Amino acid sequence: MLLSSCVTLGIHVPLCWALVFKTGLEWWSYELIVLLSGLLPNPQLETSVLSVCLNTIATLYTIPFGIGAAASTRVSNELGAGNPFEARVAVLAAMSLSLIETSIVSSTLFACRHVYGYVFSNDKEVVDYVTVLAPLVSLSVIFDSVQGVLAGVARGCGWQHLGVYVNLGAFYLCGIPAAAALAFWVQVGGKGLWIGIQVGAFVQCVLLSIITCCINWEQLAMKARHRLFDAQLSGENNRLRILKYI
Repeated sequence: MLLSSCVTLGIHVPLCWALVFKTGLEWWSYELIVLLSGLLPNPQLETSVLSVCLNTIATLYTIPFGIGAAASTRVSNELGAGNPFEARVAVLAAMSLSLIETSIVSSTLFACRHVYGYVFSNDKEVVDYVTVLAPLVSLSVIFDSVQGVLAGVARGCGWQHLGVYVNLGAFYLCGIPAAAALAFWVQVGGKGLWIGIQVGAFVQCVLLSIITCCINWEQLAMKARHRLFDAQLSGENNRLRILKYI
């Protein structure tokens, strides 16, 4: 049992650290935007409004994240079973669900832009500012839906580490510098911070789309089958070693 646990730990740690770091890089960039809003001329208003926007997309992201998790499981299972065509179909199905979901959610959010700020605050100034940023938040919902599914596909292909590089480049080389430039140089304020971070989200979607389009499904299915057979052989060898000491 101890040997089996150690083997399982050795397999999962290299996979999990990349996923944790990838997710952390994205959300840390959004939190950094909220911190930067404290340096603007009206920090209390800017921080309040950006916190509302961040909480909104964090709540709505649970839907595409679930679709992405399902896509990850389905793609990995089909690749492990040696079915590249079915894996490709799973990606198309997940993207179709994501597009339907984001159309409904972003349209509803945009239609309720004048009132949804009251869910978070009774301050008229905050609600009016949220109304101004609501179209950008609706755009954020679209980007999050696309990248949520594509990130799930990458996980299903065993490419967790690519998500780290994509998020690092998209948000920390493009998004945050653009946000700082718009907010403090162009002096657009909190709106500039949100536009800048959405530049990073757009770059993230583009990079993940390129990665997905370049997938060789047949080759991945073959590699997955080889890994599966190697794992089964390794497990059988470990079982035989344990039986020798019993």
